[in-house]
Parts: sequence; structure tokens; C-alpha cells
Amino acid sequence: MIRICRGRLLFLFSSAVVTAMAGCGGPLGARAEDDLRHAVLESLRREVEPLGPADTPRTTTRTDASGQLEIADRYLAEIDKDYNPSRYYSDSASKGPDLFGEDLLGGEPKTVSVGLRRAVRAALKNNLSAQEATFGPAISGSQLAAAEAAFDWVFFSNLTWQDLDTPLTGPGFIPGLNETTNARQTLNSTTGVRRSLVTGGTFSAQNELIYSDVRNSGFGSLPVPNPASSVALTFQFDQPLLRGAGSDVGLATVRLSRNAERRSVAALKQQLISVVTDTETAYWDLVLAHRNLLIAKKLLERGIAVQDDIKARRVLDAVQAQIADAVATVEQRKSGVLTAQRALRRASDRLKSLMNDPTLPVGSELLVLPSDDALDEPMTYSLVDEIEAAIEHRPEIDTALLDIDDASIRSVVAENGALPQLNLRVQAAMRGLEEYAGRAYGEIARNEFLDDFLVGLFFEQPVGNRGPEAEYRRRRLERMRSVVAYRRVVQGIVLEVKNALDDVVTNYRLIDQARAGRIAAAESVRTLLVEKKLTNAGYTVERLNVELTRQDALAAAERAEARALIDYNASIARLHRATGTTLERNRINFVVPDANQLEPFERADLIGREEQRR
Repeated sequence: MIRICRGRLLFLFSSAVVTAMAGCGGPLGARAEDDLRHAVLESLRREVEPLGPADTPRTTTRTDASGQLEIADRYLAEIDKDYNPSRYYSDSASKGPDLFGEDLLGGEPKTVSVGLRRAVRAALKNNLSAQEATFGPAISGSQLAAAEAAFDWVFFSNLTWQDLDTPLTGPGFIPGLNETTNARQTLNSTTGVRRSLVTGGTFSAQNELIYSDVRNSGFGSLPVPNPASSVALTFQFDQPLLRGAGSDVGLATVRLSRNAERRSVAALKQQLISVVTDTETAYWDLVLAHRNLLIAKKLLERGIAVQDDIKARRVLDAVQAQIADAVATVEQRKSGVLTAQRALRRASDRLKSLMNDPTLPVGSELLVLPSDDALDEPMTYSLVDEIEAAIEHRPEIDTALLDIDDASIRSVVAENGALPQLNLRVQAAMRGLEEYAGRAYGEIARNEFLDDFLVGLFFEQPVGNRGPEAEYRRRRLERMRSVVAYRRVVQGIVLEVKNALDDVVTNYRLIDQARAGRIAAAESVRTLLVEKKLTNAGYTVERLNVELTRQDALAAAERAEARALIDYNASIARLHRATGTTLERNRINFVVPDANQLEPFERADLIGREEQRR
């Protein structure tokens, strides 16, 4: 059991909040961050502080209700031998047709014993819901890589060829020759690189080469040189100064994608916890169904014995109505056996579905039987420790914090979007013009100054600015809602932990009460059978009917004890789910597989290499 003092927990949690809100700087302001951090921590402090100082761990206790029955030890030993469902049909595996009935193929059901540990491991490895959830982090990781790729260098290259014939006016003093034609062939090549910057700006560097060849028909001057090669090296930097400026805005998409990846990891862990808990619950349901079948079968055998005794008294004092009533009771108990057999098959199929073990397909008629019995051991607990463990381990807490961070990031972007647009552009270009491209580049190399230099400011502001202001208000409200949602999550988790722990404590006590009831009912049946052997009165039809009634009461008490044991074990599984420690309890190493591991039919084993070595 993990034990953390509240001061340490709040410190760790405060660090987590600061980390979660790391993208909330800039325009949001320090005061807004402090208010948000205070609201988040206050929701945790409000749930933990009323518990007072850290309490000493306690152990579940119960009274010995069986001792109040005042039954002699030798009779208790007899009851434990003959009236204990755990001892019914110890050779049940050899009683296939009688105990388990027929399968859907009309044959004897084949059985296989499965332990809880094997069921959990198989579910983690093969469960379809778990397999589906493992793709989430890999998909989110790809989306994060795509968002980060927005800041990669981009190479571009354009090539165009153009042929133009343009009619021109002539000199005007030679009749008939006033019209001339300008034929121009141009080859334009532009090559460069550009990159988006985390500050919101862009930088580009490009080389432009223009080759032109001009021909005139008639009179007219030609450009010199002709053909000509014009080259230009241009460097341009664009940077927003207000709207869209700063890394808080430039990296917003990356931070949201990173939070989405973390959220998918939390969702994967939550899904694995659910799969393990569901598997444990299904296993205990299988144990209960198997135990109920043993009880129903034993009840039927006892009823048949009494029915035979009543029929044997037909020549003495048993009337037809009494015999019919006994037969009806036996037939009703046969129905109970059939119902219990169906419940066992359903529980078996449910567990097979969760395990998804290739050796135990759901479509097969192979009947799964539990090899582990329900545990009846006390548990050490501390309410403060359990709540602190839940706050530390529950994936929902991480998800709620990520939601706050997402809302804060969007609020920063929206606040920045309400600013006027003021962009700066700085451009520098070096040019050369010669007959050949090599000479043109040489001309650039010989220059000791920049041919062209440009600095510009571009301003834009919507009149009234209603749209951006409305967007900013919406994002702020979403941020406030995310804090309230976080408080709801924390409160719900605390309530879930308290209820789960209360179930554990109560169910442990109910085991003793149910066991005392079963022992008392067994003692009632035992004494009745003793009287039946010692006195002739035990053979009256009325006493035999009383025996049938007490058998029903004994079976009900046996089912109640079995239910109490299963409820206690299932409540322990639910408690660990409530505290988020299900994987740790089952010694499962939580490993997030990457995209390379998610090959069809070869997905990574999430239980870790330690289990493989064992």
C-alpha cells in the first residue's frame, strides 16, 4: 500500500499543475495563472483536509458470529465435512454429464481449469478492447509529429517557360513599316527554402534565375545584353508583432497535440484497468456460478432422497397429494440445476470473451472452470491513503488536468487573436544581370552592398472587433468550465473510493454473518436427520416435508455465503480500480507500445519483459 503524506501529495500535485499549465504564459498574465492554480489545488485540498491527520492503517475486522451458535466442536467438524459447498463434488471434473449437463452440440462438455492470474494475463495480451486502445497513443504520436513538422524546412522549386509574341507600334515615319513584333522567350527558375518559426513568423531564402531571349521584326531596339540572364538572391523575414506573435501562439497546435498524446496514454491505462477489473469480476462471477451449481446439484440429490422416503410411506400414511408435492419440489430443484448450468455456461463464455485466448475461442463449447477459490483474508486499509493513491494514479485526473491545459492554451490564442494585426516584413535582395548566368552570379559576388532592401509594416483591424472578442469570451468560459469539470472529477473519484472501501469493509463482515447463517441452517438439517435415525417420528410425512423446507433454507444460506465471498473479492478489485492501482496490484508493467510494435498479430506484450523472464 502506497502511503504519502498530504503535504507531499499537494507539493507533487502542485508541480503537476504547474507543468500542465506550462503553455499558459504570455498574454494570459501571471494573475490568471495564479487564480487557475489556486482553483485547482483548492478542489483537492477541500477533499483531503477534512479527513484530519493521516490516520493509522486499519485492518478489516468482524465478529465471530458462528461462536454464538453454541454448537459443539465435533458437530462443527461434521458440518464442515458434510454441509460445506466447497467440499461438494471434489471430483466434479469426472461428473461431466451429471453436473454440467449437455453442451449445444449434444455431447459431454469438455472442461478446462483456468486460474485468475492466467485469465488476467490473457485478457491484457489478447482482449480486443485493450488491443484497440493501444493504437490511440501511436495515432496521437503521429498527429504530434505532424504538428511539429509544421516548423520543418520546406524546399521549393518552380520552373516556367514562356513564349510571347507582342505587336508593337513602329517609328511612324516609314509608311507600311509602322508595326513591329516583339518575340520574347523566357525561362524562369525559382529555387529556395522557407520555414515557419515558433514566434509566428516565416523566413525564406530563394534564388531566382531568368533567362530571356528577345527578337524584333521590323524596326526597334533590342535590350542589351540579349540573350540575358538575370539572377536574384532574396531573403525575406515576416513576423507578426501583435496578432499571431509569440511562441504561445506559434506552438499552440504542438502543445494541443502533445496533450492529445498524453490523453490517449491516460485513456489506454484507463482501458487496461477496466479490462483487468472486468476480467477479475467475470472470474469471480464464474466462481459463484460454479459454486451455485454445486449447491443446486446437492439440493436436488437431497430432495430426491426425501422424495423416495415419502413414496416408500405410500402404504402407511402418505397420500397422493403429499407425494405429488414432493415430486413437484424435486422437479423445481431440477429446474434450478438447469438454470445454474446455464449461468455457468454464460459466465464461462463471458470470461472467454474477455480473455480472447486463441486456445479458448468463444465459439467453442469448451467449458471454463475456475481453479482459484475466493479469498477470505482481512485487508489493511487507510481512507487517506486510498484517496491519495487515487489522486496520484487515476488516469481521469490526468485527463482533467489536460483539459484545463487545453482550455488555457486556446484562451491564450483567442486573447492574442483579439489584438490588431501588425506584421513586419524585412527583405533583402542581391541581383545580377549578364549574358550568361555564371557572370551574373559573379557580379553578385563582387558587389559590396545590398542591391535591394525593404522594410514594411502592415496593419489591419476589424471595425468593432466583435468576432475575436466573442471568441475570447468563449474560450475563457470553456477554461472556467474545465476547472469545474476537474472539481467534479476529483469529487467523483473521492466518492468512488469511499464507496468501494465501504463495500470492502462491509462485505468482509457479511461473510461471517452469512457463514453463521449457513452453519445454523446446516445444524438444523443435521439434527433433523439425527432425529430421523433415532426416532420413528422422523419418518412421518410431515417431518419429511419439514426436511425439504430446511434443505431449501440450507441451500439459500449456502448461496448467501458464496455471494458474500464473491462480493468481498469483487469489491477489492473495484477498490483498486477506484484508486487506479489495479495494474500495480497485479504486478503489471504498463508499457506504451509505439507504432513499430503494433504489427498485426504481433502486438507488444504489455505485461513487460519481467513476466516473460519468469
